[in-house]
Amino acid sequence: MTTDIATRPRRRGFDFKDFGILGGLLAIIVYLSLSTTTFLSGQNIVNLLDQAVVIGLLAVGATLCIVSGVFDLSSSATLAVSAIAGVFLTTQFGVPMGFVLALGVGAILGTITGTMIVLTRVNSFIGSLAISIIYRGLAIVLTGGAILSVPSDQLEAFRFWALPAIGGLSGGTILFAIAAVVLGFVLWGTTFGRRVYAVGGNEEAARLSGVRTPLIHISVFAINGICAAAAGMVLASRAGSAQPSMGTGMELTAIAAVVIGGTSILGGAGAVWRTVVGVIILTVIGNGFNLLRWDTTYQQVVTGVLILVAVAADAWLSRRSRRSRG
Repeated sequence: MTTDIATRPRRRGFDFKDFGILGGLLAIIVYLSLSTTTFLSGQNIVNLLDQAVVIGLLAVGATLCIVSGVFDLSSSATLAVSAIAGVFLTTQFGVPMGFVLALGVGAILGTITGTMIVLTRVNSFIGSLAISIIYRGLAIVLTGGAILSVPSDQLEAFRFWALPAIGGLSGGTILFAIAAVVLGFVLWGTTFGRRVYAVGGNEEAARLSGVRTPLIHISVFAINGICAAAAGMVLASRAGSAQPSMGTGMELTAIAAVVIGGTSILGGAGAVWRTVVGVIILTVIGNGFNLLRWDTTYQQVVTGVLILVAVAADAWLSRRSRRSRG
């Protein structure tokens, strides 16, 4: 007789990774607070949060994928196609409906990506990379390689996600906060979330326990597509337009934030709040380089070192966990 993995209790509370990422963020904040006079200013904090929005939306969606044991490298291409569709649909149906329909386009593209990977059983890393190339080509076909702009009479309303909305925070920042809270609850507090953990931890055991693993994978790709579409609409809102090259390479930065946040690249472990911390760490580092007038070339070096340390720590903790169980 098998036991439904989704019903098993999951250990709660902090662990070494939690203290590591929170301590690291605190150390960076303290250093920048003492080294500059503007880091803790209200305007800089608002700017920091706004800078984190696009990568943050991509990262919280990527968290569900990675926890379930798959990677989605098509998210930035999904961002571009969804933004292009969103701008076009806005001109036809208005700003609110254009945004909603853009999210629908993202969900459809994510579902297609997940379905193709499940049906072909190709490695998700390679499969999603190939699909991203297809989506980029689709974006060029849809626009002819040109920039698609919002009409002037709709531009002010369309820029809602880029302008201050509540307490000086932009609409995009509020959207990111809502997405993080909702997906954090979905992953940590629902049966679906427990099944995502189960599939990422041991896909075969999850399947034998009655979990429909292909549906879980398709679902997380669809959710990631929605997050990518939201990120695309925020970018389009800032520029008042959309183009095929939007968001190129951002999926790698998003994955970096997820890994730095402590989500295991092997699947089965991680949390959305950790990803948010990872996003903030990357954003604060970038902000610190600007405030201290350091050569931003070295920012990539720092980011690479952080990723390497996070991956090495994850591998070490995994080996220690296996030895303790053995």
